Amino acid sequence: MTGSAPESATAGGLWRPRSSRLRPSRLRPSHPRPPRPRPSRRARAGVPIGLLLPALIGLAFLVLPLAGLLIRTPWSTLLTRLGAPGILDALRLSLLSATLATALCLVFGVPLAWLLARVDFPGRTLIRALVTVPLVLPPVVGGVALLLAFGRRGLLGPWLESTFGITLPFTTAGVVVAESFVAMPFLVIAVEGALRGSDVRFEEAAATLGAGRWTVFRRVTLPLIAPGVVSGAVLCWARALGEFGATITFAGNFPGRTQTMPLAVYLALEQDLPSAIVLSLILLVVSVVILASLRDRWIAAP
Repeated sequence: MTGSAPESATAGGLWRPRSSRLRPSRLRPSHPRPPRPRPSRRARAGVPIGLLLPALIGLAFLVLPLAGLLIRTPWSTLLTRLGAPGILDALRLSLLSATLATALCLVFGVPLAWLLARVDFPGRTLIRALVTVPLVLPPVVGGVALLLAFGRRGLLGPWLESTFGITLPFTTAGVVVAESFVAMPFLVIAVEGALRGSDVRFEEAAATLGAGRWTVFRRVTLPLIAPGVVSGAVLCWARALGEFGATITFAGNFPGRTQTMPLAVYLALEQDLPSAIVLSLILLVVSVVILASLRDRWIAAP
């Protein structure tokens, strides 16, 4: 046949469509990639003075008190004051009570966070709001609420004393309870956020393979949310270490029994200012270490 064929023959006698002979350059997408935006003149001009000046004032407002604390610290007698009996007792009690409060918050806070994140039940929004109330509640009011709940004339105080012989107010156990009350919301919020951000498909796959709810939680869920649990526990421990209002209201300020470091600072302000500065410096160092350990995690969070 002499007419033009829609297809062309190859050397081996096979027919190939014309479209297969298109060059790769013709297969480029019809919408080219937009060019990178160049920085505007305003961005290259520097920071506006209207933003720079308030930022520097705000930075000075936050840093100057800390600088004053460091400048007024009695460095020459620091070790001697740290070895004083009252300071050592307050430091030991603070570390012990904050650790016990964190353990108590882990035992009850992690299941509570799982319940709020995984179970849909009526009143969940109200329960979540009640859990976060201690974050905004004045600590002294929290101490009064604890007295009305666990005091000798409170809702549960008489029952605890008659049944188990437990008296919480103005005891070391009362310090742990007060610190747990104000610190548990930090743990619950951190763990609930980790649960909501984890992939539920792993838990569903484990359940499909026959694992029970408890096994799924222990073998799958906990490893997935471990970073969130650690962050929440660190924040919980730091909040418990610095608690003042609820502790002094519910547990009192008895040296060696209920006097933690914040309470010792409050008492030393009236008697021994250098000792108060040393105790404040310890709390400052602990806070800086905790924030430094969590900084990378916060920056990496979406």
